Amino acid sequence: MSDDQTESAIKVTRLVYVLQAASFLLAITFIAALIVNYLKKDDVAETWLSSHFRWQVRTFWFALLWTGFGFITLIMGVGYFILIGVGIWTIYRIAKGWLALQDHKPMYLEE
Repeated sequence: MSDDQTESAIKVTRLVYVLQAASFLLAITFIAALIVNYLKKDDVAETWLSSHFRWQVRTFWFALLWTGFGFITLIMGVGYFILIGVGIWTIYRIAKGWLALQDHKPMYLEE
């Protein structure tokens, strides 16, 4: 991957983190971030950025899963705590990913 391609991929990865963060104001941006991840996945294959894409995709799917569970359990009262936890966890994932991206580090060692 050339330097120009790497910089372009970093910009796309950064955009996805921004879209994920914007989802706290407009939820549809979380879906847009997922679409960008899947469309650009091949561009970052076998690079350190692929770990960020995997991190971002997992953030979406686990947040969706736990948000759904939180809404289902709202009637029991525990759902509020689950939804707050999902919000905090999502902020953590976005911040941790953003900081690693700024340092040009992968999210974790690829298997």
